[in-house]
Amino acid sequence: MESRTLGSQGLTVSALGYGSMGTAVGYGPVDDAESIAAIRRAHELGVTLFDTAEMYGWGKGERLLGRALAPLRDDVVIATKFGLTRSFGSDSRPEHIREVVDASLRNLGIDTIDVLYQHRPDPNVPIEDVVGTMKEFVESGKVRFLGLSEADEATIRAAHAVHPISVLQSEYSIFTREVEPLLPVLEDLGIGFVAYSPLARGFLSGAVVSRDGYEANDFRRHVPWWAPENFGGNRAIVGELTDLATRKGATLAQLSLAWLLARGGDIVPIPGSRNPLRVEQNLAAADLTLTAADLAAIDRIAPDGGIGGRG
Repeated sequence: MESRTLGSQGLTVSALGYGSMGTAVGYGPVDDAESIAAIRRAHELGVTLFDTAEMYGWGKGERLLGRALAPLRDDVVIATKFGLTRSFGSDSRPEHIREVVDASLRNLGIDTIDVLYQHRPDPNVPIEDVVGTMKEFVESGKVRFLGLSEADEATIRAAHAVHPISVLQSEYSIFTREVEPLLPVLEDLGIGFVAYSPLARGFLSGAVVSRDGYEANDFRRHVPWWAPENFGGNRAIVGELTDLATRKGATLAQLSLAWLLARGGDIVPIPGSRNPLRVEQNLAAADLTLTAADLAAIDRIAPDGGIGGRG
């Protein structure tokens, strides 16, 4: 798989990464053995970027990823995040950041976190104080590169002035395009971009069902794309995209990931799957070339993304 450079500080990763949220929380029942097999299969197929967070099971996701990658540590880039509370509030106080980073290092079983993100901006803590604390970890060798997630332009610029930010991570897919105005800002500052939920939380996976088909604790039950008034329209969009993918000899997921790869050479999508076979199918997107006509067709089919928003 080709490599892509994120930022100007030397961070190089595979064009497609692996998002591990679903191995711990949010998307129905989990099987640790299958998840570990999926993670290792991703690496076998060329993936080097593996993404997790404290919030993914409050340590469970980090521990599972650490176990899966232990034999491969020298070959991979491990990213994690801090800054959320168990009630989904924000806490980026310097003392809390220090506690979380030390816990993440223990959970992952590593000496250095390759990419450390602030999971969400904290309205109660100036970003200068947050990045100042993150910078301490770079200086001590506990962290290699810094990132932000779901930050706006002012926050990105203020953070970057304290210490170089290598990567912004935000949701981005055919269904979610709100981040696009920020892409020129990132290019100007020399910051790479990681796209989470590149398959629109499963709506672009090729296996979408109505919200009633998911477990009670599944996050998708609360996403507006699945609301009854929006679901039919979004299924129609998916139907047209699937027809286009079929004409290309590809799956809907492959088309969706190839679309993101075509948006820029410093964009890295991180699809997540607990199924090794689905991982193989997703990663084949790296070999799918979309023409200008294909990209125009996608814009025509989904000019405003998904109906109802991501919530």
